[in-house]
Formats: sequence, C-alpha cells, structure tokens
Amino acid sequence: MNDNGNHTALNRRDFLRGGSLATLAALAGGIRLRAQPADAETAPPPVQKVKVAVIGLGTWGRELLDQLARIPQADVAAVCDHYPAFLKRAGAKAPHAKRVEDYKAVLAEDEIKAVIVATPTHLHKEIVLAALAAGKHVYCESPLAVTLEDAKAIALAAKKHGRQVFQPGLQLRSDPQEAFLLQFVRSGAAGKWASGRSQWNKKTSWRISAPNPEREKVMNWRLDPATSLGLVGEVGLHQIDRASWYFNGLPEAVSGRGAVTFWKDGRTVADSVQAVFEYPGGAHLSFESTLVNSFESETDIYYGSDAAVMIREGAAWMFKEADAPLLGWEVYARKDTFHKETGISLKMDASKLTSQGDQDTDTVEAPDPPIFFALQNFLRNTVEVTQAVEDFVSIYGDDEEALAEHLTKGINKLPAADYLDGYRATVLAIKANEAIVKGERIVMRPEWYELA
Repeated sequence: MNDNGNHTALNRRDFLRGGSLATLAALAGGIRLRAQPADAETAPPPVQKVKVAVIGLGTWGRELLDQLARIPQADVAAVCDHYPAFLKRAGAKAPHAKRVEDYKAVLAEDEIKAVIVATPTHLHKEIVLAALAAGKHVYCESPLAVTLEDAKAIALAAKKHGRQVFQPGLQLRSDPQEAFLLQFVRSGAAGKWASGRSQWNKKTSWRISAPNPEREKVMNWRLDPATSLGLVGEVGLHQIDRASWYFNGLPEAVSGRGAVTFWKDGRTVADSVQAVFEYPGGAHLSFESTLVNSFESETDIYYGSDAAVMIREGAAWMFKEADAPLLGWEVYARKDTFHKETGISLKMDASKLTSQGDQDTDTVEAPDPPIFFALQNFLRNTVEVTQAVEDFVSIYGDDEEALAEHLTKGINKLPAADYLDGYRATVLAIKANEAIVKGERIVMRPEWYELA
C-alpha cells in the first residue's frame, strides 16, 4: 500500500534518538496536532464551496449529509435516491437541495462539481463511471464493487480521469488520529510485529424493515450473497485496510469461515465470520465479526515483540513488554488501567498533563468521526485540484502528461485514499468473503493487486 507521501515513515533509530520531534512531543506532551490560528497578516483566504450531490440516501447516506452540514466547503445542491421515502427523509437534512430520483439528472447539472456515491455496493460501477465521464469529482463508498472486474473498471476509469479527484471511502486514511498512530506503528517502538486481532460485534439482525416484498429485497441487499460482500467486506474492510496500512504490506493469503448461527430468517449471508490474513514476514491479522453479540464492539489489537497497541473508540494505548527498552517519553504519558494491565495513552491530546490538572479532562473536545475528515479532505482536494488544473492549462496548455505529473507531485493534497488503495482494499474484501463462503484458504495472486 502506498501512503502517497502524506505521512512520515520513521525508523526505530530516529525514534529512539528523538529524531521526530513532532511525534515525541505529541506522545509525551499530548500536543494538539492541528493548525494554529493564523494572524491577521497570514489569514487564510475565504472558504471555497463545492456544489456536491449525494447519491444514495439510506441510513449511511443520511449520515453523510449530517457530516457535510458541518463542513464549510460543502454546498449540498442535490440529493438523489430512487426511493421517494428516502428522498423525503434526506430533504429534512438538506432543505435547500434539489430532490432527484434519477442520478443521470444529477450528472447533467453543470453546477454540481462533485458527487458522493453511497448506494449499495453492487450499484457503484454504473454511477461512478457515468460521473467520471461527466467530469465530476467522485467520492465512492468502499468496497468499490462486489466483483474484481467491476472494481478494476472503476479504478481504471479513475486513473484515466486524472483531472478529477476520485476518493474511495477508506475513512481511516484521512483521520488525523490514524496518521498520528501510523508514525508510532512504523517507528519500530513496538518491536517486530507478530499478529493483530480486529473485531466488529453488534447484536442486530442487519435487516431493514420494508413496506412490501419488492422493497424488502432492494433494501436488504446486504443479506443477498449476489450483492453483498458480507460482514468482512461491508463492515470489516476499514479495519483490514488499517492493518495493511500499518504493516506496510498486502496479505499473501487469506483463510475464512462463517455461518448463520442465530438469525434463522432465511438468509444465507453469515451472521458470524472469521478471516485470517497472512502478511509478508509471517505477521497475520485475525478479523472476527458477529451480529449475535455486542461485547467489546469494535476493537483492534496489534502485538509486537516490545509492545501491544490497542485501538478502541478513536483512542489507542500501548502495553509494553517487561523486557522492552525504555523510550523516555512514556514516563510522562497518561496511563490507564485495563484489568491487570497498564496502557500508555497514544491518543492525541491525552497525556499525564491532562490528569495532573493542566487540562480539564471533561472539557477536552470529542474527536470528530473519521468520515468527517474523509469528506472534508475530499472537498478540499477537489478545490485544490480544480484550481491546479485551471492554472496549469492557462499557462502551459493541454499537455496531459505534464499535467498528470503536476497533479501527482506539484500540489499538496490532504491525506486521503486513492483509486489504487480503494481497488486493493476491495480485492481483499472480495477474496476474504470468498474464503469465508467456501471455508478455505486462498493464496493471493500478485496480479490481483495490480491494474495492468
């Protein structure tokens, strides 16, 4: 996986020497990793708004509208869904937006510069290809598709339309907290990685009530194996992508199993699954998910030779091994107790200074969800790329090769997943779901990860 130069990869020697002052300061003092207010002489320019449309207004689509309402760059000009009831619900969240049932009508609107595709996974391809062809910037929820062919078609189209921003919905790659953790994970401070364990547990049927049989089939696409990648793809994809990001590699094999253990309502998509991903060097990740029990909800733990790292609800802790070297900063960091273990906080703004009273823990600002940063970065990058294209063409003309290089290296885009990240994550989701359905081990072919 590439991180497009957005994050600094530290080595162990630099970390131990204090070579990354920002990281050490953040870990020791809990400094806030965000830009400071500019003075009058360096005040930022006025916010440039982007007219955006949201296509797909189910539960998640409406959540996206809630987040867009908080982003200054977002001007929601249209909402689109073929189901009138969803349109009506979304209208309350975007009262000034046009309500449209046909996405083609949205793409025909010249004023709309960007679209967010939040439809069921199997409907992404048609809409994304049409949106890119219409010159729109595209944010597409992950996974990209339910087949390798469709996922590749989307990624190749995104690559072809290099003047437009294409961002897959791998939210964690835009989250400042995750960037903060990535520096630590890649520093070597936890030693050699051996394994990881991720889980997503929630007691729910995953079934949506519908007014008639026809709507029931459409609305419950997640329970249809022809249109769904199951729990591992529709939910676990983000945690699995995080592991590949942290381990800085792609799995060489995946094994899986699953079953309908509780929700005996005619479904064939498993309500409980387990997948094991094998990474180069011997490390592996175990992902488990169930709709039968909610205990511990969403949790990720990575085990290294010197320390374990636990991530839960936007926060993270390090649990050191007894024989691990003393790094120095951890003496001053905030510590929390979990059963018989003491965890050293790795969360931004969390330090011993907080517990000592230099900050009031009750007033520390709650972190924004990853989707907020993903959408924010998408819209800001849309503005940046649009302006860069206009400036380049006005000076140098339509030199596509030079423009492509300029957009890749000449502008400083905010952290976000790109089309290759989205494609590779989708490949993992597809093959993991296949392994679960078949109850077998699948060796990942290198060519599956490539677009050529």
